Amino acid sequence: MSYPAAYLQEIQSLNTKVSESHPTDILQFCANFFAKRLETQRAEFLLSSPPDQTSKMSGHTFPGRHGTNPNPFGGEAPEQVKKGAIGKVMEEDENDSLASPTAPSFSNTTFGSSFGGDAAGEGPPSSFKQTSGDGFPAHYGLGRRTSVSAESLNPTASSNDHWTPPYHQKTEEQITRLQKSISGNFLFSHLDDEQSGQVLGALVEKAIPAKGIKVITQGDEGDFFYVVEKGSFGVYVNPSGSLQPGPEGLGTEVATIEEGGSFGELALMYNAPRAATVMSAEANSTLWALDRITFRRILMDSTFQRRRLYESFLEEVKILSTLTKYERSKIADALEAQKFPAGTTIIKEGDAGEAFYLLESGEAEAFKNDVEKAVKQYGKGDYFGELALLNDAPRAASVISKTEVKVATLGKDGFQRLLGPVESIMRRTKYDEGVEEIDPLQKK
Repeated sequence: MSYPAAYLQEIQSLNTKVSESHPTDILQFCANFFAKRLETQRAEFLLSSPPDQTSKMSGHTFPGRHGTNPNPFGGEAPEQVKKGAIGKVMEEDENDSLASPTAPSFSNTTFGSSFGGDAAGEGPPSSFKQTSGDGFPAHYGLGRRTSVSAESLNPTASSNDHWTPPYHQKTEEQITRLQKSISGNFLFSHLDDEQSGQVLGALVEKAIPAKGIKVITQGDEGDFFYVVEKGSFGVYVNPSGSLQPGPEGLGTEVATIEEGGSFGELALMYNAPRAATVMSAEANSTLWALDRITFRRILMDSTFQRRRLYESFLEEVKILSTLTKYERSKIADALEAQKFPAGTTIIKEGDAGEAFYLLESGEAEAFKNDVEKAVKQYGKGDYFGELALLNDAPRAASVISKTEVKVATLGKDGFQRLLGPVESIMRRTKYDEGVEEIDPLQKK
């Protein structure tokens, strides 16, 4: 019996991920893997579809969770809800009673009792959500949109409607503190200036006055993403998949999130219940909250478009042309963006080659010590240093930015970690033109 090629490719991809991660809960791992693959595939389809087809798909193709059969896995609770989070996933959620961040009352409240949190050491929480028969909290998603496709599967929706991100006025002092808080967060590292401005305007400062306040509760629906400016927060996972009554109801503490950290993104990205409870570990803490819609419209949109851009670049790199689309997507996700002012030496002749570069914007030139003029020009879409992924040869020339440039980089270690088996195949590749013609910045 022969299987479809697409099926075999998906199974091969799953096998690769399983061998890399060695999950303890294989059913949960497989469910998450295929859910993410489905979301990516549907999003790619929407990008390539005319607007009328896109709108039809968003409205009818994906029914809500609470249709005629609220539990898609059958009569019993979904395995992922029974088992809880895999490993040490840092997930989160706030109580549904919290107002929308676009509402005037939201910016004037603290988390206090809004999250139903009780101070540590004062006994069990005052109230808990009961669990329904399918393993989700009672009334989970009640009163919300039952279709999530418009948010989760159409990353370019913001360009097809008149949505405007919320804006909350901030003082110069607040902006300075906020910029410092998100400076090291990878979710914000690839945003352009316009997107960064939108995110800064949409984030809302929230004070956490006491220890033991639950910011998000395991099993609840996620509405906000949080960045920690001050203080620390404990992450707790209950194996049942939701917060339970009693002193041990929080479950096991699996991680601590401190200043500069963030939580809450997973439930927003995958429309899944919160995988953990996050509770303040000290008094007088400060968070910045970003609502679900803004998170998806800006952060996920930019991430998806960035992946598409990098994948298109990688398809043009001759040395990577034999890779599958899935393998290229893994490299695209690992690429890191960097900016260099005009006149900056990006790589220096004689240095060890440890990364390759994709030029996203701007112009650069290659120079050799014994040659007065530039030996090569680089523009948008060009690349250099890719053979450093395979060889330990020193750089044969220096590359200097002619204008302000933005590049995407991938280190050699990252390449070997992501595509170890492919590397041995690529080392056997022969080039009629010779190595120097493919990458003049590598010595033979």
